[in-house]
Amino acid sequence: MNPSTAQKGASKKFTPVGIIFAALGLALFVYFIYKAHPGEIWENLKQLGAGFVLVLAVSAVRPLVRALAWTRCFEGEHRLPLRDALRAYLIGDAVGTLIPLGIFVSEPAKAALVRERVPLVAGLSALAIENLFYSLSVALFIFSGTVALMLSFELPKPLQIASISALIAVVVVIACAFVVIRRQWKFLSGTLEFLYGRGIGKRFLEHKRERVRSLEERVYGFYARHRSRFLSILLLEACFHLSGVAEVYIVLAFISDSHVTLLTAFVLESVNRVINVVFKFVPLRVGVDEAGTGLLTKVLHLGTTVGVTLAIIRKARIICWTAVGVGLLVGRGLSLRDVARGAEAAAQEASATRGGAPSVSQVR
Repeated sequence: MNPSTAQKGASKKFTPVGIIFAALGLALFVYFIYKAHPGEIWENLKQLGAGFVLVLAVSAVRPLVRALAWTRCFEGEHRLPLRDALRAYLIGDAVGTLIPLGIFVSEPAKAALVRERVPLVAGLSALAIENLFYSLSVALFIFSGTVALMLSFELPKPLQIASISALIAVVVVIACAFVVIRRQWKFLSGTLEFLYGRGIGKRFLEHKRERVRSLEERVYGFYARHRSRFLSILLLEACFHLSGVAEVYIVLAFISDSHVTLLTAFVLESVNRVINVVFKFVPLRVGVDEAGTGLLTKVLHLGTTVGVTLAIIRKARIICWTAVGVGLLVGRGLSLRDVARGAEAAAQEASATRGGAPSVSQVR
């Protein structure tokens, strides 16, 4: 079996799983809409009204700062204009939202979409570095939000246990990441080499291990050569999260009869980050977002209906930005299938080479 056939086979396996998760999420969504009373949710949505335009304006910061952070992660002579990075980011996220288990497609798609500006491997490496910064910011954000939740609100026992577990997990992850980067341990490629040497998944790992080793070298090289960029990139990632806090605060100010504080908005957005991380594979986080946010707003004495409404408004925001991404996609004369194929080709080419300009792609 050649790599292309294997990639297509993997995609076919992912699709049924994605559909199953989507169906389960939809069932959960319907249940929580019913539990929160559709009439009350509708009244909350009407209270927001034109305020949704303000929500969209604030949320525009999110793709902008992520795209800007991506441009800051290129090395050498490679430069990616912000306009191209933002366009690719919006299209990639739209594809990731619309395709079941799109997390396997969205990142390679972004690199493929800018390959006329920068080499494919450089684009993928910069994305990997930016995602590491983003992951660090998410861990710090979740940690601070969980601490704020535990210190400021009286929590039921199950939520206390979950919060403490989350804190421990974040501390362990950050500590391990710090040690690995500080000492430049190539544990990922080392693990793959160990498995490959013992004949485990030999065909699959034939090119993957080389790709991972190359990626580790680029990441560690970036750390060694560009430490002065660290603070600026982390500040950009922080702006992503602060935009989310502002968005939650605005929505609650419109739809909640209770007194709304920035602390409450901060805690809710940090929990939303947890939901995003854990349930990334569920399209639009259908059902799980309503469940998690509704349960938390009940604990915070805002009511389940407010939480479910907040989750629905966030989905509407995601759909709007997804529509923008699809519009940009159509403007380039591409379809979702073209981008998905281009992403698969990009991942395949990156696996087969450590550098150089790729030859052919569905995404131009």
